[in-house]
Amino acid sequence: MTVMTAEQIEHFLDEVFPQRMGKIESVGEMSATMRLKIGHEHLRPGPRVSGPTMMGFADVAMYVAILAQIGPEAMAVTSDLNCHFLRAASGDHDIIAHAKLIKLGRRLAVGEVQIFSASDDTRPVVHVTASYALPEKS
Repeated sequence: MTVMTAEQIEHFLDEVFPQRMGKIESVGEMSATMRLKIGHEHLRPGPRVSGPTMMGFADVAMYVAILAQIGPEAMAVTSDLNCHFLRAASGDHDIIAHAKLIKLGRRLAVGEVQIFSASDDTRPVVHVTASYALPEKS
């Protein structure tokens, strides 16, 4: 069961992480979907979406999926992130991240994120696995 809506998470992130990338499209049970409108600052030669852009976007999507489950927690932080670049993402289209939590424990969350080009939602361009350290509840 989610404890925060997409709108509530956006407002929370505006306060604690205003420099984040992307907009939340939806949150669900142990999941989140986000979209990033690609601009010049996200591109490498080609023009292709840069690796750092996709890694950072995946990290934000994972954080959003966690927030939907645990509520507003600024100090849930990335403890591990492993990224596999599967194919190039054209800089002519938005990218979409689908984050899914695999395990949500008291102190650790583990999940995966697949990123797709908006022009092809059948073949992921990136696959990320990540874990987050969750602060102790007081």
